[in-house]
Amino acid sequence: MEKLHRMALKNPGMRGLICRKTATSLSSTALVTWKRFVVPEAIKDRLLWFYGGSAEEPPQYKYENGSVIAIGGMDNPQKIMSSEYDVIYVQEATELTENDWEALTTRLRNWSISFQQIIADCNPSYPQHWLKLRCDRGVCRLLPSRHEDNPMLFANDGSLTVNGGSYIEKLDRLTGVRLQRLRYGRWVAAEGVIYEDFNTAVNVVDKIPAGDWELDFFGVPKSWPRYWGVDFGFVNPFVLQCWAEDPDGRLWMYREIYHTHITVDVHARTILAIVAPNGVWREPKPRSILCDHDAEGRAVLERELGMSCEPAHKSVLEGIEAVQVRLKTQDEDGQPIPNSPRIFFLSNAVVSVDEELTDVSKPGCTIEEIPAYVWSDKNKPHSDKQPNKEDDHGCDAMRYVVADRDFGVRALYRSVQAGVS
Repeated sequence: MEKLHRMALKNPGMRGLICRKTATSLSSTALVTWKRFVVPEAIKDRLLWFYGGSAEEPPQYKYENGSVIAIGGMDNPQKIMSSEYDVIYVQEATELTENDWEALTTRLRNWSISFQQIIADCNPSYPQHWLKLRCDRGVCRLLPSRHEDNPMLFANDGSLTVNGGSYIEKLDRLTGVRLQRLRYGRWVAAEGVIYEDFNTAVNVVDKIPAGDWELDFFGVPKSWPRYWGVDFGFVNPFVLQCWAEDPDGRLWMYREIYHTHITVDVHARTILAIVAPNGVWREPKPRSILCDHDAEGRAVLERELGMSCEPAHKSVLEGIEAVQVRLKTQDEDGQPIPNSPRIFFLSNAVVSVDEELTDVSKPGCTIEEIPAYVWSDKNKPHSDKQPNKEDDHGCDAMRYVVADRDFGVRALYRSVQAGVS
C-alpha cells in the first residue's frame, strides 16, 4: 500500500486498485491499515480524498494530480473490471481463483507509468495451491517473509515488542498445519487430510452456472430444493449452511452463517431477516433442517424459525465417505467421473466475517476448514479412524446435509438401529 500511494503521488494519472475476494473483507483489513498508517498525512494536506463510488465507478481515493486508487472485490467485479490500471494489489491472494487472477491481469493496461504490475500478499496454503504453482513455474515471483521481519512484532535485537508478544503467543498456540503455515510461513499440506480431492479451483465457484431456470431473489434457481445444515456452538462457531440441489443431484452451498459468541435465537432471527423479511420468503423454504444432536439448541431453533428440525445422521465415518465420493473427479483408473464433482461452494457464501476468529487465525468458513480437516490418528485401521475434533464445525454441518441426501431413509433407519433418538 505504501508502494501504491507513493506511485500515485509521483505519477500523475496513475491508476491503482486494492482488491480482495470480497469487498466487505477489505473494510476491516487493508483499508484500516491504509487510513491509519499510509495516507493520513496526505489526507490532512488534501493531496487525496475518498470518493464513495457511483453506478459507473467503484469506491476510490482520488488524488489532486489525477491519480486514483480504486477499491473493490471479486465478488462484484463489474465496476473494477471495467477500468484499466497500472498496478493492482491483491490482499490474501489465496482466496482468489486462478480465473480471478488472470482476469485482473487483463486490466493492467493504463500505461501511465513505465511498467504494469500485479502484486499480492497471502498466508501460505497447501503446496498445490494454484498461486504457489505459478510461483514454482516462475510465472509469479514469491518473496517469503517472516513475522521476525516485522518491526511491529520484533525489535532489531530479535526480542518481541509489546504488540508482538501477545500476537505471537496466539500463533504459538496453534497446532498442526495451521501452526506451520501461519506461524512459520510454510506451504505445507495437512498430514492425514480427510478431503484430499477438495480443490478450490474446482469446488469453489463465484456463482451458479447460468441455465434455463427462473431464479429466486438471491440468484439461485427457484426449482432447486433447499436443505439447511446446522452445527450448534457459542464459544466454538455456530454454523448454518444453506444448500441447493440441482436436477443432477449436485449440492451447492450458497449461504453460510459461521460465527462465535452469538446465541441460537439471534442466529435464527438473522437468517429469517435474510430469507423472509416481514414474513415473505424470498427463496424456497428448506425441505429439511439437519442439526447436530443438541436437543436444547434444536428446540430454540425450531421455536424461532417456526419450522421443525431433524437430528442429523451421526455415523461420522459413513458421512465423511459420502462427502469424499462427491468430491472425486476421477475413478481409481484415473478416468474422469461423469457429472463430477457433486458438491460446490459459492465463494461469497459467508453472511458476515467473524473478526474474533480472524484475530486468532481460526477458519472463518467451511472452505477454510476443509484443507486442514484431518484424521486424529492416521495409523489406525480405516474403520477405526475418527476426524480431529478441532475446527470441524462447517465440515460437520456439510456432512449432515450430504448424509441426508445420499442415504435418506437408510440413514434414519441406521440411526434408529444404533439407538440414536
